[in-house]
Amino acid sequence: VQLVESGGGLVQPGGSLRLSCAASGIIFSIYTMGWYRQAPGKQRELVATITSGGRTNLTDSVKGRFTISRDNARKTVYLQMNNLKREDTAVYYCNAVLVIATTKTYDYWGQGTQVTVSS
Repeated sequence: VQLVESGGGLVQPGGSLRLSCAASGIIFSIYTMGWYRQAPGKQRELVATITSGGRTNLTDSVKGRFTISRDNARKTVYLQMNNLKREDTAVYYCNAVLVIATTKTYDYWGQGTQVTVSS
């Protein structure tokens, strides 16, 4: 299983970035996909998730600025980040999770991509 993130980089406050995560080795369409982030000295936190049915959830601090979407044909999940703030600076990780009847959990992570918001 591989989750490969791309699209990170340096951007000025107020700018935009789109992160992509390409998955292989899983039946992508049945997994809940998510984006997490970890800033220096802080714990990893949930940013956004999207279920196999397309239902989305975003943490309060990014609502109205970030959008998560998925393309099952391309086995890719996206995070569109607009109006970026310095506090969005972190390593962003892609996650794929599948829970089967509460008895088995499949949980995979990408290697992370750095997002730096700075002037």
